[in-house]
Amino acid sequence: MSFPQMLTVLILAAGKGTRMKSNKAKVLHEVFYSPMIHHVVKAVLPLDPSRTIVIVGHQQDEVRNALGDFPVEFVTQEKQLGTGHAVLATEQSLSDTQGTVMILCGDTPLIQTKTLQEMYDSHKASSATLTLMTTNLDNPTNYGRILIDSDGRLSGIVEEKDTTLEQKAIREINAGIYCVEKAFLYGALHRVGTDNSQGEMYLTDIVALAVTGGHRAERFITSAPHDVLGVNSRVELAAAHKEIQCRRNTELMLQGITMHNPETICVATTSTIGQDTLLMAGVHIQGESTLGESCRIEPGVILQNCILGDKVKIGAYSILENCNLPAETVLAPHSRQFSDAHT
Repeated sequence: MSFPQMLTVLILAAGKGTRMKSNKAKVLHEVFYSPMIHHVVKAVLPLDPSRTIVIVGHQQDEVRNALGDFPVEFVTQEKQLGTGHAVLATEQSLSDTQGTVMILCGDTPLIQTKTLQEMYDSHKASSATLTLMTTNLDNPTNYGRILIDSDGRLSGIVEEKDTTLEQKAIREINAGIYCVEKAFLYGALHRVGTDNSQGEMYLTDIVALAVTGGHRAERFITSAPHDVLGVNSRVELAAAHKEIQCRRNTELMLQGITMHNPETICVATTSTIGQDTLLMAGVHIQGESTLGESCRIEPGVILQNCILGDKVKIGAYSILENCNLPAETVLAPHSRQFSDAHT
């Protein structure tokens, strides 16, 4: 029997995220106005995978509901017994496919399509059985370290909690993103044990199994460590928000929008801004807002689901929601306008 050769994406989203100190599933915490798992799904879909499977567990109903508008499937990890166990839960679902399986975590909202595409292309070009994304960090604390043999080739990964003092000094870390040939993946997972400090099945163990089994295992080293930031705390959540805010504002400024103190300005990706519009410090534009050309939005203005014509001027510290303002409207500072209906 022949099987279709294709790309399948698995997104791990079953964990509790205890370091977030929250009753909410980690992947549902918002980064730049959207649950962080939305950013991950949006990054993988342009790769045109044949299937995108989200592995759920903790608060699975809430996670499923949050992804209701996306073309994804779900597999449940009944017990949270580690990342390897989570991937193993998908074995039956992928019984009739071959090809490459890309695995990544739902708590990496900064990952970009370009980086994933480059990794996948590298994996296919090298004819590797397994390719692991890595990067170098000045402070690698909390990340698995990459082990290299005397020939400079990938030999394994050691998790932070299992590192020796010498291994803690390694700066190259596991970014948690894999391309693995399906023909190898599940057989290897069945050989992964739980002899570690957590008593869990580590997905990372398949790297050593590939190497010792004589399979080609490669590293894809990304020079953009921000892309692979894992969000495990509120501090990292804030850092992820700041990075996406910076990317968004850079994109807008390159399109012809002027910003004063862009680090204080937030414009949702669902909103559009016309050329030559000026956004002053502290402006927040949320929801499905549309601003025309040559508008002037003064400091501290908040717009939610608003439509503004060309050359509209909004005075400082105004708050508008669900409003439709014709061209050349001028609002005084501290204006308040609300409408019950979405524009």
